[in-house]
Amino acid sequence: MKRFFLDLLFPKRCVGCRKFGSFLCSNCFSYISFTTNFSCPQCNAPAFNGMTHPKCSKKYGLDGVVPVVVYKGIVKKLLYQFKYPPYLSGLAPILSEILYEGLIQNEHFYKILETGPIFVPVPLHATRLKSRGYNHAGLLAEGLATKLGYSYVAQYLIRIKNTKPQYKLKKEERLKNIKNAFNLNAKYVMSVKGKTIIVVDDITTSFATLSECAKVLKRAGASQVVGVTLAKEA
Repeated sequence: MKRFFLDLLFPKRCVGCRKFGSFLCSNCFSYISFTTNFSCPQCNAPAFNGMTHPKCSKKYGLDGVVPVVVYKGIVKKLLYQFKYPPYLSGLAPILSEILYEGLIQNEHFYKILETGPIFVPVPLHATRLKSRGYNHAGLLAEGLATKLGYSYVAQYLIRIKNTKPQYKLKKEERLKNIKNAFNLNAKYVMSVKGKTIIVVDDITTSFATLSECAKVLKRAGASQVVGVTLAKEA
């Protein structure tokens, strides 16, 4: 009932064309490009389904990153509204559905699911979480895990460093900015050993954030860490 009255007072409009009815109309959805260009997160060269090249594999490195759509046009607008004022958390179901639809087309991703993974989000620092009111990556991870029928843990990782926004920085600055930004939550030290962890974020550019998460998880005993993102810059 509360949602009904909110929709009456503040009717939904398409983020792209501003048409009333929903946050994403069918016409604007048609402009979303699902990515077919996957890269090795270590060397950034083309890689089958986004998995790390065997020769690039590192003991504490990512085993792959699977993005779903290209970061341009309507996708940029959706993610901006999702992360910044007016903070449209209601976009989460739509974005989770796009994430899900893209991933189920990826055959190798099913092999990862066969290992019984735990889905976790890239965490926000407490300061930013308080100002926004929610972790956007957490909403995506929870929605995806629910659709796929796997475990989701909101605070598996903890952000201990209040970093600058990565998009404002050059590659070298991003690596320095995100270094040692995360810790494993002490409550899950035992559960991580031998597990496959899927770390979910909204967008990847240089793989720096996901790589730092992987380092923490692998050092704690995770057998496989794969990043999943809604978008990747073209």
